[in-house]
Amino acid sequence: MARILTGIQSSGIPHLGNILGAILPAIEMSKSNKNESLFFIADLHSLTTIKNAEKIKHNTYATAAAWLAFGFDTKKNIFYRQSDISEVTELMWILNCFTPYPMLANAHSFKDKSENLSDVNSGLFTYPVLMAADILLYDANKVPVGKDQLQHLEMTRDIAGTFNHLMGETLILPESQVTENFMIVPGVDGRKMSKSYDNTINIFADEKSLKKQILKIVTDSLGLEEPKEPDTCNIFNIYKLIASDDEIENMKKNYLNGGFGYGHAKNALLELILKKFSAERKIYSELMENTEEIELKLKEGSEKAKKIASSVLQRVKNKLGI
Repeated sequence: MARILTGIQSSGIPHLGNILGAILPAIEMSKSNKNESLFFIADLHSLTTIKNAEKIKHNTYATAAAWLAFGFDTKKNIFYRQSDISEVTELMWILNCFTPYPMLANAHSFKDKSENLSDVNSGLFTYPVLMAADILLYDANKVPVGKDQLQHLEMTRDIAGTFNHLMGETLILPESQVTENFMIVPGVDGRKMSKSYDNTINIFADEKSLKKQILKIVTDSLGLEEPKEPDTCNIFNIYKLIASDDEIENMKKNYLNGGFGYGHAKNALLELILKKFSAERKIYSELMENTEEIELKLKEGSEKAKKIASSVLQRVKNKLGI
C-alpha cells in the first residue's frame, strides 16, 4: 500500500480554485484501497507570514472544515494538524544540520523574496527543511505536487539521501507525483484564481457575499442583444468547470444566440454554485458553528500520526546516538 502525504496550507478559507484543483482530486485519490493518505493542516508553515493567534486558529478550522465538507474519510485515512506533532520540529532541527546553506539559498520560496532581506524571517529561509521533516517523518512513498513545488520535493530527497549516506539507511526517499492535469481555475479577473491576486470565489460565503464576488467577474462590453463568444468569457470558463455537459451546451447556445447578457450569465453561475455545492455549504457552515467537532477529528488524526512520527524519529535518533 502506498502512503501518500499532502500538506494543506492554512492561509484562509479554500476558494473554488483550491477545491477543483486540489481538494477534489486528493480526496478521490484517497478513496483507493491501494493508498493510505495522510493529510495535514500546515499551521506551522503559516507562521512565516501570519502572526495573529485568532487568524491562525480560524484558518485552521476553515481549511479543515472544507476538506471534511467534501467527504474526506478520516476513518480510512489520517487527518491531522501539523503543530500537534512536536516530533516534526525536532526532526527539522536534525535535518537542518544535514542541509547545506547554498541549497536553501537557491530555494524559490527564499529567492523570490531575497531582494528585501529585512522582510525575510529565518522560518521562510528554512521552510524547505520543515517541509522535508513533514514528509520524512511519516515514511511517505508519494507526495502529490504541482510543478511549482517540485524543487522542494527534490530537496527533501537530497536531504534524506545525505542523512542516509552519512548515518546509514534510515529515511525513505519519497517519490513526487506531479499533477500534470492540474486544473487551473480562472479568477474573477481572468488570471489564475489566487488569494494573492484577490480574485477568488468563496463558495462557502453567504448568498449575498457570493453574488457580490461573482458580479466582479470581468467581461467585455458587448450589449445584451449581441451574440457572444463563450470560450473567451471569464464567466463561461468558470461555469464549464463545474457544470454538466447539458448545462454547458445550453449556456453556449445562450451566448451564441444573443439576447443573453453577462448579468444573466453571472446569475446562472451563482445558481449553479448554490445548487452544485449545497450539501458542502451546509456541512461547512455546521462545522464552523461547532468547531469542537473539527477539533475532535484533528485530535483523533494526530494520535494516529504521532504513532508513526515517534517511531520514525526514534529510528533517526538511534542512528545519531541521541
